[in-house]
Amino acid sequence: MQLFDSHCHLDDRSYQTDFHQVLNRARDAGVIKIMTIGVNIRSSRIAVALAEAHPEIYAAVGIHPHDAKNGSDNHLDELDRLTRHAKVRAWGEVGLDFNRMFSPRRDQEQWLIRQLELSDQLGLPVIFHERDSNGRFSEILRAHFRPGRQGVVHCFSGTRKEMETYVDMGLSIGITGIVTIKGRGGPLRKIIPHIPIDRILIETDGPYLLPTLERNKFRRNEPAFVHRVLLKLAEVRREDPAHLARKIYENTCRVYRIETMESG
Repeated sequence: MQLFDSHCHLDDRSYQTDFHQVLNRARDAGVIKIMTIGVNIRSSRIAVALAEAHPEIYAAVGIHPHDAKNGSDNHLDELDRLTRHAKVRAWGEVGLDFNRMFSPRRDQEQWLIRQLELSDQLGLPVIFHERDSNGRFSEILRAHFRPGRQGVVHCFSGTRKEMETYVDMGLSIGITGIVTIKGRGGPLRKIIPHIPIDRILIETDGPYLLPTLERNKFRRNEPAFVHRVLLKLAEVRREDPAHLARKIYENTCRVYRIETMESG
């Protein structure tokens, strides 16, 4: 099976001591493509540098809602310049997070809208983060996300109605190791069979969200473990894992506009 970890954070310091082993383990697990995500200027720079240095890595750049309080026109200008690199295939991670409120609501909304506008000009798909926005996220998307654009709501853990709203907007749904967790993943597992097969992406969100079977062995998630997400999805949907893996890999390449000759 060929797998694509559609969302992780390889800039995280936890990968510094064994980065090459992380990539080797990913290859051994069938993970042949990885999207590493920027959440601010620093991590976006690192994401692009990693993508430039490693053929299996692609990059996304953006300002996360947690970092929105530090947003500036200069930051947008630099992110714009970073997108000129051929391995930058998405804008994100952007969105709203009204749970932790590390940035004021006004800042989160302002920089989400500004980034939607710029990413539209650049023709880049968008990677979204949403948590406890009580419908405000969907309102902003309806007003500022042009129909026909590509994007993914990463680490989805919402309701079936929210999932259907995103799918109707043309977005894909990113599934993490939460689906493997007995209690926390229960509501998500009920929604999984209702997600159209052509809208599913899998991700680790590494180093976060370890799948259940790895939680007692490791302290950090990594791209190799995305196969656990795939296997749980196949189990819940009662589908052949190889068939589902192939479809999800194709979905991810489509969303990130990676041509067949680049996708292995």
